[in-house]
Amino acid sequence: MAAHIAESKKGVDVKVYDVSEHIKIASYFVLVTGLSRPHVRAITSEVHARLKDLGETHPRPEGADLGWWVLIDYVDVVVHVLQPEAREYYGLDQLYAQCPVLDVASVDVPGAAGGTESPPAARAAQ
Repeated sequence: MAAHIAESKKGVDVKVYDVSEHIKIASYFVLVTGLSRPHVRAITSEVHARLKDLGETHPRPEGADLGWWVLIDYVDVVVHVLQPEAREYYGLDQLYAQCPVLDVASVDVPGAAGGTESPPAARAAQ
């Protein structure tokens, strides 16, 4: 859901990495580029609000005040919303390049017509 929400707010280069075999702190990393500080904040706010409506909770987002790199930790799914310069500088895509990338378009979204429902962690990562 997080990836779909980010795309709906015009997030750029949205990727979902399955990091479950490489690190033990999460199953999925969602990476999204926001084109400016207000854009990063808008994406972050929308992800928070819509996932909260679905019953998902998280501690206070890291970096929300600066809007450079915001991290929202949903335990199994960690959402990273970064400005382009931050995404390039920290190189998370390169760091997790060996991890499988989920084809978000092929994963069922809760409430969508047809198909079976995905596991909870995969749904949150979408």
